[in-house]
Amino acid sequence: MTRNSRPNIVLLMADDLGVGDVCCYGNNTVSTPNIDRLASEGVRLTQHLAAASVCTPSRTAFLTGRYPVRSGMASPFNLNRVLTWLGGSGGLPTNETTFAKLLQHRGYRTGLIGKWHQGLSCASRNDHCYHPLNHGFDYFYGLPFGLLSDCQASRTPELHRWLRIKLWMSTAVLGLVPVLLLVPKYARWFPVPWKVLLALGLLAFLFFLAWYSSYGFTRRWNCILMRNHDIVQQPLREERVTSLLLKEALAFIDRYKRGPFLLFVSFLHVHTPLITKEKFVGHSKYGLYGDNVEEMDWMVGRILEALDRERLSNHTLVYFTSDNGGRLEVQEGGAQLGGSNGVYKGGKGMGGWEGGIRVPGIFRWPTVLEAGKVIDEPTSLMDIYPTLSYVGGGILPQDRVIDGRNLMPLLEGRVSHSDHEFLFHYCGVYLHTARWHQKDCATVWKVHYVTPKFSPDGADACYGSGICSCSGDVTYHDPPLLFDISRDPSEARPLSPDNEALFGSVVKKIEAAIKEHRRTLTPVPQQFSVFNTIWKPWLQPCCGTFPFCGCDKEDDILSTAW
Repeated sequence: MTRNSRPNIVLLMADDLGVGDVCCYGNNTVSTPNIDRLASEGVRLTQHLAAASVCTPSRTAFLTGRYPVRSGMASPFNLNRVLTWLGGSGGLPTNETTFAKLLQHRGYRTGLIGKWHQGLSCASRNDHCYHPLNHGFDYFYGLPFGLLSDCQASRTPELHRWLRIKLWMSTAVLGLVPVLLLVPKYARWFPVPWKVLLALGLLAFLFFLAWYSSYGFTRRWNCILMRNHDIVQQPLREERVTSLLLKEALAFIDRYKRGPFLLFVSFLHVHTPLITKEKFVGHSKYGLYGDNVEEMDWMVGRILEALDRERLSNHTLVYFTSDNGGRLEVQEGGAQLGGSNGVYKGGKGMGGWEGGIRVPGIFRWPTVLEAGKVIDEPTSLMDIYPTLSYVGGGILPQDRVIDGRNLMPLLEGRVSHSDHEFLFHYCGVYLHTARWHQKDCATVWKVHYVTPKFSPDGADACYGSGICSCSGDVTYHDPPLLFDISRDPSEARPLSPDNEALFGSVVKKIEAAIKEHRRTLTPVPQQFSVFNTIWKPWLQPCCGTFPFCGCDKEDDILSTAW
């Protein structure tokens, strides 16, 4: 390796991008020349895996190099699989050390532009204990939560949609009770005291107030834009956010171009509501979703141009990925608003099915990494942590288990085999699936102990509920489903003792590894407990006087980044 000093690092993470959504992974309906350029000038990983199939736990694992269950960032519930309120009290624990904090200690200037979704405050509105600046980032500009359909007033609400429908129905029923009791009162069938009617009416009103104070204002409570600790827009002006984020990313590169710097650009693309600039609408062959992918690719191109312009490209490690697979259940008027997971079964939220956890993984570092190289070995988003520690001269924490592995020997071709023998795939706190990459050959075995039930029958996703369950409405397999991923990546042909002589020994080997893995888990506070995940008015970030929150401190003149 011909490295004289620590490189700059640019991390690019899409939100819900399917592995089949970019050309260099086989898509032919969208145009992604800039992401493809990264692949042709760098190393492309074909078996790159998220540690969870939904965003909050997946990003936790990415930031810490550890399975999210180790830090309590995995949910035991089907309703709250990710952090759901900025006014909640759960988040990435302060005793977790992110790669940003490691590199900050090594003299890197660190910045996060875009989505965070790892919590904000613990006990009071402004303590910001989970804030990016408390986790190793020198600068933050973006959404402390993320983008939801709720952020656009004209869209169908996304957050707990079915629960909200039930709450509206329950409110209507409670409100009807005192009205219906007026009938026997005025018909003189039996006496109904006014106190009873007023009490029932008050009960209905208080029930409505209890839930509508949070769900009725989701856009104002969750969709905010921050610069460091300050709220600059509440609610977010979604039509401007993309240009503002790009402007900030380019400004960060210009500000710290003398390096070394770490820039994490956490895109809002391609999560619904697919906010896309007019110049890209109708641009692709795959509708609004494809347009949104192409806009993100253009943003990647602008960032790469900035590196080229400042002559930083040869001294910058660039990495591109997605936090999890594409979501299949997102539809509007019969049109698909989610991505493509290629040949892989399942998608976002579906436990261990490959479509929810297999993501793009591209590294470019000219003069160090061979251009155009393709690696088929199992790798993980958790590997970024020890890899960045290695290239940045950091020291890995010795007081905790780090599940990721340094990828540089594999990327540089010094070794040909991944350090991961076993990888475990959780759905919330539940272990659904495990993968065994045999040391002495290229075979990758995968067992499923639990799989989600698709709905309606015969479907390829959970359209009935909007997202698949981790427990309860699932199928348990005993013996487990077994696949040879190296020969059957689409998980179409489950093996059995009848057609696979090694079935028993493979299952036994994986079960022994699971037992060993579970011995390394220690009890930690659960960040997704009922108390942590409910909305709390006293924790709600607010620009102005609560509950009359609202401001727009950004300049009215749009950025010249466009």
